Amino acid sequence: MSAPAAETAQEPFSRRTLFWGIFASLFAAAGFFLLSTYAPDFRQPGGGATPLSKGGSGYAGLVEWLKLTGTPSPMAQSEEDLSTGLMSGFLLIVTISPDSDPAALDRIVKLREDKATLFVLPKWQTMPLEQHEGWDIKIERLPATAVNQWLGRIGKAKLGEGKSTVEQLDINGHLVAAPEDMQWVADDHPLISAGNGKGVLTELDDKPFYILTDPDLINNAALKDPDRARAALDLIAMLEPGKGAVMFDLTLHGAGRKYDLAKLLVEPPFLALTLSILAAAALAFLHGLGRFGPPRAEGRAIAFGKQALVDTTAMLLKRAGRLDELGDRYGALMRQRAAALLGAPHGLQGEALDRWLDSRDKGEAQGFTTRLKAADNASSLADMHEAAEKLHDWTARRLGERR
Repeated sequence: MSAPAAETAQEPFSRRTLFWGIFASLFAAAGFFLLSTYAPDFRQPGGGATPLSKGGSGYAGLVEWLKLTGTPSPMAQSEEDLSTGLMSGFLLIVTISPDSDPAALDRIVKLREDKATLFVLPKWQTMPLEQHEGWDIKIERLPATAVNQWLGRIGKAKLGEGKSTVEQLDINGHLVAAPEDMQWVADDHPLISAGNGKGVLTELDDKPFYILTDPDLINNAALKDPDRARAALDLIAMLEPGKGAVMFDLTLHGAGRKYDLAKLLVEPPFLALTLSILAAAALAFLHGLGRFGPPRAEGRAIAFGKQALVDTTAMLLKRAGRLDELGDRYGALMRQRAAALLGAPHGLQGEALDRWLDSRDKGEAQGFTTRLKAADNASSLADMHEAAEKLHDWTARRLGERR
C-alpha cells in the first residue's frame, strides 16, 4: 500500500468536516438546554378551573365567548402583567381552583389593591376524564370550610349556611335559572341577589374587588345554556372599567413562577458570567487545536548514572525519616576515607586515628576532630550539609598538601 493511501485510510474525514460536526453538536446541545429550561413556560396550565380548561369547571368557553363578541381577553402570565403595563387597568378575572397556590392569591390581592378584580370562588371537586384530554368529571361539592379559606384571603366573609330558595337570578335585567346548590354570602346590597340578605356577586367596601361566589354562572358548564351565556356577558359588562378591558389571570395556576438554576445561568445578571465562561472555553479549545513547539519527549521513570542513584537514595532516606541518623555515619565514613588518602598507619582506629589525623593539620589544632563532632551533632539537614562540606574541604586540603 502506498503512503498516500495509508494516510487516507487513517483520516476518513477532513478537518473541516470534523469542525462543522463539532459545531453542529454544540449548537444542538445549546438549543436543547434552552428549550428544556423554558419548556415549562410554554406549557400553559390546563385542566381544572383555569381560563384554558375545556372541562365543565373551566373557563375556556368564556374566553372564546368574549373573543367572539368583540372583547379579546389577554392572559396575565406574570406578576408584572398584573400590576404594570397597559393591561394593569383591565378587569382581572381570577378563577380559583381547589389546588391553587394560596401564597399566589395573596400576592394577587396585594398587587391589585386599587385595581378592578373579579374573584371567582371554587365550588366543585373534579378529576380528569381519561377518555377526553382536558375534560373533567364532577365528583362532589367542596366543603364550605375549604371555600371559606379562599374567601377569607380576599375579604372578611364566609359562605352562608343553608340553601337559597330563589329559582331565578336577575343579572343586569335578565332573568336566568339559579345554579344547582347555589353558593352565597351574606350581603344586604349585593350586585346579584339570591334573596333577602344573600349575595352571589358582591363588592368589597374598601377595595375595587368583586367576588362571584358561584362559578356555575360563567364556567363552561353554564355556557351551554344560551340564557346563561348571555347573562355571563352582562355580568362582566357590569364590572369592566372600560369597553373591552378584560384580562384573565394565569399566575394563580402556576404561570410565570418557575425559577431554577438553569434560568439563572441564561438570564441577567448571571448571563454575563455564563458568556465569559463560554468565551474562555472557546479560547481554550482554539488554543488546543495547534501545538506550540515540538512535543516533549517522555523521560525515563528511573534515570541512569551515579547522580540519579544518589538522588534516589536521598529521596528514599528523606521519605523514611532517617536523615537525622546520618551525621555520625557520614563522619565515620569520612574518617576512613581520610585515613586511606593520607596514608594512616595500619591498625589505627577511633580516637587514636582522630589524633593522627589532627596531627596532619599544622595550621589548626584538632581541625579534623572539630569537624567530625560537628557532623555527629548535626540536627537539621542544613547543619548536616554544612558539616559535610567542611569535612570534605579539610580532607581535600590535606591531600593537596601531601602531594
